[in-house]
Amino acid sequence: MNKTGKILLIGIGPGAEEQMTLRAKAAIEESDVVIGYSTYIKLLEPMLAGKEVVSKGMTEEIDRCKEAWERAKMGKIVALVSSGDIGVYGMAGPTYEVLLQSGWSPESEIQVEGIPGTSALNAAASLVGAPLTHDFCAISLSDLLTPWPQIAQRLKAAGRGNFVIALYNPKSGRRTGQIIEAQRILLQHRAPTTPVAIVKSAYRKRQHIIRTQLDQMAQSDLGMLSTVLIGNADSYWQQGLMITPRGYSNKYQGLTGEAHEGEQAGHSLSLGLEGWQNALHKHLLAHPQESLLEAAHLFDVSLGTVLRALADSPDDKKRLPFQVAPMAMNRLPELLEGCKSWGTLCATVQNQNAVTAQLSFNSANLHTDSNQLILNSGNSRFQIDLSAVDSVWFVTQGDKEQNIQFMDQQGNSLFQLSQDSRDRSLYQETRQQLCHPTK
Repeated sequence: MNKTGKILLIGIGPGAEEQMTLRAKAAIEESDVVIGYSTYIKLLEPMLAGKEVVSKGMTEEIDRCKEAWERAKMGKIVALVSSGDIGVYGMAGPTYEVLLQSGWSPESEIQVEGIPGTSALNAAASLVGAPLTHDFCAISLSDLLTPWPQIAQRLKAAGRGNFVIALYNPKSGRRTGQIIEAQRILLQHRAPTTPVAIVKSAYRKRQHIIRTQLDQMAQSDLGMLSTVLIGNADSYWQQGLMITPRGYSNKYQGLTGEAHEGEQAGHSLSLGLEGWQNALHKHLLAHPQESLLEAAHLFDVSLGTVLRALADSPDDKKRLPFQVAPMAMNRLPELLEGCKSWGTLCATVQNQNAVTAQLSFNSANLHTDSNQLILNSGNSRFQIDLSAVDSVWFVTQGDKEQNIQFMDQQGNSLFQLSQDSRDRSLYQETRQQLCHPTK
């Protein structure tokens, strides 16, 4: 009887045998063939007696996957090993890709089992304190397979989102500039003194730990075996330990367990999903002269988020200085056609750097061409891509302001239109005709 093959995708953890899971050890023991990167194979040498060993280089990941598939088809139990967790920058992904492209499916005779291990970021964190106690993300700085603009975008997003960040593959003999560029990007969002831990070869013989800060990170001793942990705005060093608070101080006084005024144990914060909207309403009522964009900056959300919060809260609508109503996007052509009879219009565009441009024009000069909105006034011209418009909102501030906000998918204002006259009855009529009630 032919033996049915099997592929065991094994995360061996940081490297020391005592850091491996019992299942990982048992899987290696039951395997006929062990395949892996040469460095990982050396870490496992005491466990490989009597095994067929296939050791491959750093850039031969696909070859390892194909080798595992071929050996499994021969009826072998194959251990494909990876440091840390097999599914975190490990071999699980490319292995499944190779298998699926080869016609394998989970119902096939050849079984595939994923065996998790302690990832590098967990191992590094355990050696320096508790840096991952709150929201965190992992970003690899290797641009061997990922375009750098995509990596830079992820760094910006993580910095902007105040995540604790684990950097993998921070530097190699050939790649020396990526960590410098990462530091430059993150310093746009984090203080220079933000705590940074650099852990090299965690739980291995050459383990080395550097405790530093963000503005000195790139000058530190770094390599491919280093994992870099960058704190968020609340992280700190104390007695050699990097701590990221979980957020108890938002609700409780110190560590006493006594809740702040307005907070309640077991309930969302006063600035939770529903609570922050109540706080927004109170703020606008207390500051009726403030613009919605100013309120968005205060609460650190997009203008679109503020508009939606106001439209979704019917209870306070009559008292709030702003009245907000959304329009169904399938009525956009109808809106633009109707605006042509409004007389003088004012179009306002403001970018994220608060640079504002305004154009007054006769509404008869508003027209569309190939999904472009064209606004002309003498020698001035606005041209706006309508495919970027994700939502449209009618915003009224008593008798002071009546405008239509055209928003993109991220909740940023692409442009706004307002009727440049005292008689704004056309605006009100259009609003009543086109806006749908919110739930």
